[in-house]
Amino acid sequence: MKVRDYGCVPGCPVEATLDLIDGRWKGVILFHLRDETLRFNELARRLTGITQRMLTKQLRELEEAGLVERQVYAQVPPKVEYSLSAEGRSLDGVIDALAAWGEGRIARLNAAAASSERAA
Repeated sequence: MKVRDYGCVPGCPVEATLDLIDGRWKGVILFHLRDETLRFNELARRLTGITQRMLTKQLRELEEAGLVERQVYAQVPPKVEYSLSAEGRSLDGVIDALAAWGEGRIARLNAAAASSERAA
């Protein structure tokens, strides 16, 4: 994995973080792996709307970045489990903050919708 030289430009540490968790699925994958180890199909069931190809791609990128660990068991059928690495675990606070903000946003949107329904 190549690490960029960000110099002293403001905002670059944020860019460095977002480079790792950008896109629709990476943050969601990290969210689901923060409390438990999951198999591929378990992850796929939790991420409704993701294709197998996209899940595979996102997991590979997270593994390449050192955020996710992949454990393969030599058995038939093959068993593969995914979990957060120590580096991935260091993002727990970031993922928790995103989840808390998202919950608050959903609550605000629901309250605004309910308020506009009552006014109508």
